[in-house]
Amino acid sequence: MKFLADMGIAPQTAAWLRRFGHDAVHLSEQGLERLADAAILEKARLESRVVLTHDLDFPELIAASGAKLPSVIVFRLRRMRPSRVERYLQNVIDCYADELDRGAIISVADARIRVRPLPLK
Repeated sequence: MKFLADMGIAPQTAAWLRRFGHDAVHLSEQGLERLADAAILEKARLESRVVLTHDLDFPELIAASGAKLPSVIVFRLRRMRPSRVERYLQNVIDCYADELDRGAIISVADARIRVRPLPLK
């Protein structure tokens, strides 16, 4: 699976994904720290990547566009330590890979994971 980590996600999480065989990049690794949200979504769509973020603007942009891709995983955890994000991310990959391939927004909170297929209605 291919991932694009936004600035709200630690670069260590992209490295962690690569250790497990995923194609993962962090915006900071590509010198794209200031890339606008819409451009991040377009980059992810063109590269067939799932966006990893902490920013609630991404689901709003996807909903407004009516797009089916890219998929977005939004982490809304109280503590965003890389090890904690990675534990939740592993669960999402294990349980929702098909949904991510088809197009989905997955919201990850401390007590639950919510999956909304794209395009949003």
